[in-house]
Amino acid sequence: MEERNLICINCPMGCALAVTMNGTEVVKVSGNTCKRGDIYARKEVTNPTRIVTSTIRVTGGDESMVSVKTKEDIPKGKIMDCVKALKEVTLNAPVCIGEVILENVADTGTDIVATKNVRAV
Repeated sequence: MEERNLICINCPMGCALAVTMNGTEVVKVSGNTCKRGDIYARKEVTNPTRIVTSTIRVTGGDESMVSVKTKEDIPKGKIMDCVKALKEVTLNAPVCIGEVILENVADTGTDIVATKNVRAV
């Protein structure tokens, strides 16, 4: 049996979690004060994922960059592939919140979307 210690990031409580594992199977989660902590711990030790936030260059706009994020969380191991793909993108203004900027980024099955408006000038 192996024990992994985590800090839950699902709410401001920041519970100290202890995850007992038997190989790749989660046997027990302790230290959580709510069900979300249990769910987070099980996912984090078996299949960690993250939302990626970044910026992309914009030409012809009232801003030179637009903030973007993955529509859903992606496997942690794909983060650098995602960031590399974003480096290659330059948009022309206007850009609208929610607009899909890059589909299926790094073969993750999720899209990159704009999180800010940039007006054309």
